[in-house]
Amino acid sequence: MRIGIDLGGTKIEAIALAEASGGNAEALFRRRVATPSGDYEGILNAVAGLVEAAEQETGQRGTVGIATPGALSPATGLLKNSNSTVLNGKPLDCDLARRLGREIRMENDANCFALSEAVDGAGAAFGVVFGVILGTGVGGGIVMDRRVHLGRNSIAGEWGHNPLPWPRAGEQPGPACYCGKQGCIETFLSGPGLAREYRARSGAEKSALAVAEAAAAGDATASACLELYCDRLARGLASIVNVLDPDVIVLGGGLSNLQCVYEMVPELLSAYSFSADLGTPVLRASFGDSSGVRGAAWLWPDGVARR
Repeated sequence: MRIGIDLGGTKIEAIALAEASGGNAEALFRRRVATPSGDYEGILNAVAGLVEAAEQETGQRGTVGIATPGALSPATGLLKNSNSTVLNGKPLDCDLARRLGREIRMENDANCFALSEAVDGAGAAFGVVFGVILGTGVGGGIVMDRRVHLGRNSIAGEWGHNPLPWPRAGEQPGPACYCGKQGCIETFLSGPGLAREYRARSGAEKSALAVAEAAAAGDATASACLELYCDRLARGLASIVNVLDPDVIVLGGGLSNLQCVYEMVPELLSAYSFSADLGTPVLRASFGDSSGVRGAAWLWPDGVARR
């Protein structure tokens, strides 16, 4: 049995998957609890409690994989770049391994998302999968032949913290990003980025979802914001295609549910990329917001290509 944990800022989700070599594994257990806000010890206890509950309910002992915001630093072994700041600078994998009494595997949540979709989701028929999360932030993960590619610094796939390509008037230097730079792709393509664009054009406050609903109801300003969003998304993805040339791009996160993305981005992506006959499909994730927790479970036995 494989147990996956998705450690999010507001919720912690657990899943237990039956053993299966080629994907399509049966979910034997699933549960969500609220994340103890700002409480490191509380987070450790919550994760341990979910693993214990999964094993008690199924009567089986499982391997444990964990999806986290941020990444473990190869240099220090401590968590870095997490927007759940209480986790930064902590030996999270070691602390959880001690609590659970076994080796665990831990990777960035975007990497786990990409792995899930590569194993038995929308990217299962492809060799090189670039998985994208479009939500409160913008993340990415690279999976090659069903193994996560981490990179030397464990930041492979972090396209959200590159500058927006081919910037237009008004897009430079760009909004400030929490990483300390300006004009990162994340500041334009996240949910808050779409909401900010609508506010700048209309003076009204709407969430990203509300902007999409307004566009569907005939709001011309909202429609213009979505068109610009798709253009920016295509520019950002074209830079990935030109460097990585993945077999497929799989989109997840709340903004991946925008239908205009699948109607507009493939054509725009072809126009921006360095190929006159681009054949890269852009697909919606099969498992939605469960991809991260499923991918954490798939970290065992060999879901990560390590240096």
